Order: sequence, then C-alpha cells, then structure tokens
Amino acid sequence: MKIAFLFPGQGAQYVGMGAALAGSLPAAKALFDQASMVLGYDLLGVCANGPAERLNATDVSQPAIFVASLAALESLKQSEPGASDDVVATAGLSLGEYTALVFAGAMSFADGLNVVHERGRAMQAAAEKSPSGMISALLLDASQVEAVVTEAKPAGRLWIANYLCPGNTVLSGELAAMDAAEKAIEAKGGKPVRLAVAGAFHTELMKPADDKLAAALAGVEIKPPKIPVWSNVDAKPHTDPGEIRGLLVRQVLNPVRWEETMRNHLANGVERFYEIGPGKVLAGLLKRVNRKIECRNVPA
Repeated sequence: MKIAFLFPGQGAQYVGMGAALAGSLPAAKALFDQASMVLGYDLLGVCANGPAERLNATDVSQPAIFVASLAALESLKQSEPGASDDVVATAGLSLGEYTALVFAGAMSFADGLNVVHERGRAMQAAAEKSPSGMISALLLDASQVEAVVTEAKPAGRLWIANYLCPGNTVLSGELAAMDAAEKAIEAKGGKPVRLAVAGAFHTELMKPADDKLAAALAGVEIKPPKIPVWSNVDAKPHTDPGEIRGLLVRQVLNPVRWEETMRNHLANGVERFYEIGPGKVLAGLLKRVNRKIECRNVPA
C-alpha cells in the first residue's frame, strides 16, 4: 500500500499539545528537552500550559508545532512500527514542510529547529512592520476569489496566499484590503473567516524574512531525502538539496499549492494518508479533494 505522511502548519497549535506524549513517551520528552536548550525557554511548558497568546505568536508557534509533530511521529513509531515502510511521499503545509524534511532525513532535528526558529522570528518581525492579515474565502471557487482580489486591490495590497481545497482559498494582504475583501466575498455568496495570524504570510509583505531565512539555511546541511518531499511552491516532489533550499526560501513569499499537491499524491497512487501532529486540518482539506480516501490522525 502506498502511504503519504502529512505534517500540519501554523494555526494547528493548541494549549495542551504535546503534554500527554511527553509524559508517556521518553523519545517525545527528549525532543522537547533538546528544543528547550536550543530555544532558551521551556517549550513544553508553553505548549502544555500556554498562555495561548504566547503559543500563538509566530516565533513560538512555529517551533512548537514542529517539535509537537515530531513527537507525534515518535508515538506512531511505537503504535505502528511498520507504518513508515510504505511511505512514498511526504509533505507539510507551509511550516510543516520542515517537519517533512526532518522525517525524510534531509535535515537533522537540531538544524530543522534552528531554521524554523529563525523563520518564525523573521516572519513575526515582517508582520510587525506592516499591519496585515489573512482571511479564508469559503464556499467560492478559485476564479471567484481571483475576482475578489481584483475588486479589493484598490483598498490595499492583496494576494492569494493558499490554495487549500475546493471552496477554501486564503487571501493575504494589508488590513484595509482585508476589509474590502470581506465585503466582496460576502457579495459573491461566500463566507469570510479571519485567521488568527500575525500578518500576510506567503506574500511580498514578508520581505525581508525570505533573505533572513536564506541566511539561516546557508548554515545547515541538507541531504537528499530518503523519501521525496513535495514543495508547497510548485506542488512537485524534490530530492535535490539545492532545489529544496531554494524552494524553502521562495515559499515565504509564494502561495501554498496544497490542493494541487494532494491531487498529485492521489494521481501517483497514494492509497492512505497520515496526518501527524496537532489538529485535523489536513484531513478536513483532503476530504474536500477526495471524500473516500483514508487519512489517519496521529495526534500531538
């Protein structure tokens, strides 16, 4: 059976995640302990006890989800030791791509954590420089959302940031453009949902976070992954370290092509998915692409 492992991105975090795993699984506790030494604060304490405002900050939530997802992977190794034997593809939503790279052996845990930490700090800094946000346009198709962008752009800069699944496309932009987009989405019969994020991720407003990320990536070794890792940027599998490095930098400013990635997985014969980490967002998105496909949740 062909299997794909999927790893969640920012927004999946919740207070309490990782606590049960760290309490029952020494390998999971070891990951949190190592992370706390690198980050300089008690990551497990923030994950387990909050406060939510701290956990939700970009510079904290990104390493938190990364570590919690890899802790969940350790629990899967215990409960289904052979599950990874049939994995033919792996992908992660935005931040989750780093978790996928560590799982696939392209990056060490320590290097991945350092890069994710720097990425979160750089994106938080970019968000603070430019008041902006993200909004999900539900119940509309991609062409309708493109029309929303055209209509709202006179109010401010606005882009499509995530193509998640049919009926769920995410816009990123300046706050005035967000307000205009909200009205345009409603006028077309859609449902706008503001996302609890710090800024307009996956757009030009994230400059210069991409340059800071490139500098962080330059200092780490990326090996050819044992399993192809699918990029958010082009919805294709990659095994060349140079290509992977370049795509990770481009991902900061470019839209996430998640729906296309899932369709390509299915076209390549994937028969079962595992969502590994906090939340069940990816399983929900997958059901909108293919209602019958199996997706097992491995919670953090």
